[in-house]
Amino acid sequence: MRYRLTAALAATSLATAVPLAVRAQQASNSFDLAGPPLTMTVTRGEATLPIGQVPGLRAGDKLVLKADLPADQAARYVLILVFLRGATNPPPKNWFFRADTWVPKKGTITATVPEGAEQAIALLAPETGGDYGAVVQAVRGRPGVFVRAAQDLFQASLDRARFDAFVAGIARAEEASTERLEPVSTALAGSLAIRLDAACLSRPRALQAACLTQNREGMVLQTGGGASLAETIGGTTTQFAYSLAATKEAGAGLYSPYISLARDFARLFGVFRSASYQYAPALAVSHGDRMRLQLNNPPSFQNPKSVLVVPLPAIGAGAPPTLRAGTRDPLCLLRPGQVLPLEDAPLVFATDYARDLSLRLTLADGKTMDMPVTADAARGGLVVTIDTARLGQQAIGEAVLTGRWGFDTFTGPRFLLQNGAPTAWAPKPDNAVVVGRDTPLTLQGGAASCVEQVSLRDRAGAVKAVAWKASGADEITATLPLSRTRAGELTLLVAQYGNAAPVALTLKGQSEASRLEGFTLYTGDKDGRLVGARLDQVAKLEVAGLTFVPGALTRDPGGGDRMVLTTDGATETVALGISDAKVTLADGRTTTVRATITPPRPRVELISRNVDPPAPAPGDAALPLTLPDNVLSQDARLTFSARAVNTRLSAADAIEVATADDSASAKLTVAGGGLQLLGGDVAVATLSPRALLGVGAVGAIKMRLVQGDLAGEWQPLARVVRLPRITAVACPAATGACTLTGEQLFLIAGVAAEADPAKAQAVPLGFVGEKLDVPHPANGALFLKLHDAPGDMVRVTVPTKRGK
Repeated sequence: MRYRLTAALAATSLATAVPLAVRAQQASNSFDLAGPPLTMTVTRGEATLPIGQVPGLRAGDKLVLKADLPADQAARYVLILVFLRGATNPPPKNWFFRADTWVPKKGTITATVPEGAEQAIALLAPETGGDYGAVVQAVRGRPGVFVRAAQDLFQASLDRARFDAFVAGIARAEEASTERLEPVSTALAGSLAIRLDAACLSRPRALQAACLTQNREGMVLQTGGGASLAETIGGTTTQFAYSLAATKEAGAGLYSPYISLARDFARLFGVFRSASYQYAPALAVSHGDRMRLQLNNPPSFQNPKSVLVVPLPAIGAGAPPTLRAGTRDPLCLLRPGQVLPLEDAPLVFATDYARDLSLRLTLADGKTMDMPVTADAARGGLVVTIDTARLGQQAIGEAVLTGRWGFDTFTGPRFLLQNGAPTAWAPKPDNAVVVGRDTPLTLQGGAASCVEQVSLRDRAGAVKAVAWKASGADEITATLPLSRTRAGELTLLVAQYGNAAPVALTLKGQSEASRLEGFTLYTGDKDGRLVGARLDQVAKLEVAGLTFVPGALTRDPGGGDRMVLTTDGATETVALGISDAKVTLADGRTTTVRATITPPRPRVELISRNVDPPAPAPGDAALPLTLPDNVLSQDARLTFSARAVNTRLSAADAIEVATADDSASAKLTVAGGGLQLLGGDVAVATLSPRALLGVGAVGAIKMRLVQGDLAGEWQPLARVVRLPRITAVACPAATGACTLTGEQLFLIAGVAAEADPAKAQAVPLGFVGEKLDVPHPANGALFLKLHDAPGDMVRVTVPTKRGK
């Protein structure tokens, strides 16, 4: 859109009686007003580039600068080019160049960057009688202000270019398909270092784009360590530290000076305000030879008139940046949508500084091949135009990005690329394919990044997907689903990007033979332990005239099996030592395994026990419950004594108590106060089940002696139950049914008039009521069968008085 400065605009001028401080507070940070565009070219040696491709100037560069104003431009502008040489060294007068934009033959500035110049700025001043001289005097009077303006405005212009690229990418994505807005916006934010408001993506699709592009002052993130992008493109900063999800409040990422630019420059330029002139900052976003100026406030054409300060690239900067690959993992050239990620290189995507990009491939035969590359922020990296006809199936030794950065050439970064060969994969030597379980298989020789899918085809032609992962640049590890597969020939299919037909590998599925490592039996035990692999094939084991049959099988996470084998014979008199045991497998084959017969394990035998039920709460009117000797409630106090067998006791020993399913266990020790020793062979222990094992400890509990690393056999100790609270038994007649009232009646499995579990009247499972119809008590008692102890009966003493 052409910029027209007319007398009508003067009516909105900020040159009113409003104090400067108030106007500074009102200055906008958004820089959304279009200013008069400038055009510029730079010639270095024999090459001429538009300003949009020039990241920095050098002494000796020839600049051609002019304002691109419409033919009916009403306000006359003087265009001034100034070269600066530091904050404390005013530039000489011959470093100022003037163009009268309304005079065709005087509207263009042609100048050469002088030796010693460090910054350059352009100024657009409304034409008055003393315009040029006033500007020269202001710049030479306080050069540091304009040095600061040149530096910060140039960086802010680069920041604005990143933001504009983000907005343009969002607009294209929304126009193409709103469904792509989320992945495109994420890629754009990563490429351009823009803070992405993830909450916008949860809004209705019609509102997402507008939400993503609002609050622009808070979206552009600053580079790491406070370094300016102007310094970065000059090569003085080699590491970016953008934090895409950070906020200013979190302190993990700071926004660029673009946010506070208007406020800072209102204060900075305030010292120059006179009756005739005030200075206003402008951002310059360059594409091609055109610099599009962005203003944060309308310029004034009545006193004090606005002088626009326009930044130009820094002098002595602009060296090619140090670019780094965004990943060290191999990338497949043939993968659809594959991009080459760059780490923290937003100016590659937001400006035209990087040009003539190509990827130079070094092939296995030593020859090189260049492929064009395009920077695509919406896809999050560099897109390679692949010449598949030339590339074919040649292996790639190395790939490096080359191109130009302004006038200079650069090389780097390097990428690890692959081009999958269709017949390269082969199983790793000694990788057996064992059926009956999920089996890992390692394939070597191909391009791991080019594998698209792995599947398995059995003899019947059924195809199953196979989970796999890259375990190296030329290696993948697949997990074959063979738990329900029989031995025989199998076909593994490896599909690769760019190849129509998958690679077919023929595999031989084998049954894993049992590997027997050893059998151990403690004399006196009924159970022995067999260690090895594929012990599920064991049918029986024979040793010392005893026959053991398979029991529980456990697979160790690190590999191998452990199996319990049980015998009905007497093992107390089996001879100690090592011998061979005969093992019969399920298919009839027999083999031998080393059997070790050891002395009996230390153990304890229960001598006696005593249960102290929990004391009832004061005023509790619940009916008393009498439990069998081997049954106790969770809150009861159990005291038991046990005698050691085949060993002597010491203060370092422990008695371990556990639930039947081993879900809870605890050790009673002398040091812990739960165990006392009487001589060297008797121990007395005291415990409360709920306190020791937790509220989940119900049902049978067991005990064993533990001496160091050696644990004895488990022995039954008692049965722990949860008890209902019975408050009344009402019987309306001398015979017939009665009503039992209480709490937690769901713990009751049945109710009987005598102590016989088989005669108990069943209670519905999950019953949550507070009253039950029960048989008439006999001899003043009812008997409860509990879910926690179905083989025992709990006696309820019923008062002789009948209820109504």
